[in-house]
Amino acid sequence: MPAPPPIDVVRYADGVTRGDRTALGRAITLVESTKPEHQADAQQLLTLLLPRAGGSHRIGITGVPGAGKSTFVDAIGMNLVGQGHRVAVLAVDPSSSRTGGSILGDKTRMSRLAASDHAFIRPSPSAGRLGGVTRATRESIVILEAAGFDVVFVETVGVGQSETVVAKMVDSFLLLMLARSGDGLQGIKKGVLELADVIAINKADGDREVEAVGAAKELAAALHLVAASPTGWDAPVLTCSAREEVGLDKVWRQLVAHRHHLRETDRFAEHRRLQELDWMWATVDDQLRTRFRAAPEVRAILTEVEAAMRNGRTTATAAAHRLLDAGSPTAAAAPDSDATTPAGTPD
Repeated sequence: MPAPPPIDVVRYADGVTRGDRTALGRAITLVESTKPEHQADAQQLLTLLLPRAGGSHRIGITGVPGAGKSTFVDAIGMNLVGQGHRVAVLAVDPSSSRTGGSILGDKTRMSRLAASDHAFIRPSPSAGRLGGVTRATRESIVILEAAGFDVVFVETVGVGQSETVVAKMVDSFLLLMLARSGDGLQGIKKGVLELADVIAINKADGDREVEAVGAAKELAAALHLVAASPTGWDAPVLTCSAREEVGLDKVWRQLVAHRHHLRETDRFAEHRRLQELDWMWATVDDQLRTRFRAAPEVRAILTEVEAAMRNGRTTATAAAHRLLDAGSPTAAAAPDSDATTPAGTPD
């Protein structure tokens, strides 16, 4: 089979900056690839695009199941498009390797935004690993900004650690909640509240409006239990209805106000710099794991070590140390431990 033609990185970059949607899709596919040869091209592409990146308002959005995140993004995204913004959405799903992802689902739930020429929706595949989310999503943000999108939503489809990962790559973090018959605060993790810059109780319409207002007051009162933001910003608690498109303007104004607060307190640039450092170390961690698992010395004993773990013949710590010893740079040069004589024993 003949080798595929080389990727014209300069042509990709030119297409992205011209807003060519085909080039945009191909560029994101390139940075998502885990093939070493593609990664080299991806880094060259990103280097060409970096001077045009950095200008968007990066917004993370998370929420409890059923909070209406996709409906909310579709509604507020269309409002922003109507105001002249160009809106991009990246949907992060760490569970996609188990569920098959939601590539079509994302666009179905955001049908109006998906059909807009001024918007772009893309799921971020993770292969079940948050390290993959970190790299692919952050690099996709750079590409989208270079293509002229000035508002980028990063929606966490999964739960758990994904919220922390997304918070480290955005300017503002929005927590979308529901009022639930007197238990509005149940199931809310303190760590998620600490990440939130703006909190909105969604589905505040019809018979649920009064309940939503009550839940917002309850949540606002409970926020004193959460550690104060190091930026000096107090997260507002609002109510809205994405379905009825009520209150979305208030949510947007608070997100913009938070970004202005970062700039006015000279924290915005430092915030972005710290995120770049986090990106670097996240990439190091991801690559170390990948290279470690690919090491021949590790692969040679991995099945045996995993079997010992499953059968209860070793502890997790002992198994990890055995793998680490096998994969360490000095392991290949060191003599086989089974062949060495005990310390202090004559030959």
